[in-house]
Amino acid sequence: MFQLGKTIVSEEIIENDFVCNLNACKGACCVDGDAGAPLEDKETEILVDIYDKVKPFLRLEGIAVIESEGAFIKGDDGEWETPLINGSECAYVTFDERNIAKCGIEEAYNQGKIKWKKPISCHLYPVRIREYTALTAVNYHKWQICDPACTLGAELKVPIYKFVKEALIRKFGKQWYDELEEVATEHLK
Repeated sequence: MFQLGKTIVSEEIIENDFVCNLNACKGACCVDGDAGAPLEDKETEILVDIYDKVKPFLRLEGIAVIESEGAFIKGDDGEWETPLINGSECAYVTFDERNIAKCGIEEAYNQGKIKWKKPISCHLYPVRIREYTALTAVNYHKWQICDPACTLGAELKVPIYKFVKEALIRKFGKQWYDELEEVATEHLK
């Protein structure tokens, strides 16, 4: 671990490679598991505000869950998260013609209907953020369903921090990311 400003960062995001391989995993991170995507407090308000614009991009099952449970819920851990369909897939998930999971929020963003890409936890994945009183932890979340992403990342030689560059800048800013790159360069010498 090393410190950058008010963050503690795991070396694993520098030392491990990762590039999503949707042809192999089919977007399983959006459909597997027992909790929705983690949400920051401010993101709960955003989800409520954009719902009407995102709704046309969602499946009927997702709309039914959102309209029954809300645009977000409190998870078992007491944190905000996206609601789930049948306790499994995210209510905001859609599927393309190849049955690959996609994000309805991101599709609305891609088509210019909203200005918010998606929850930061989704954008950062496989990096997970944990907020503490004085520090923010930045860690690598290993999940077996992402083994194909690790393999592809190794083949392409793309470290995790480069794969999620846009999201890290979105979360922490360009200056923070530039400092991370400097640390990575020194660490890998």
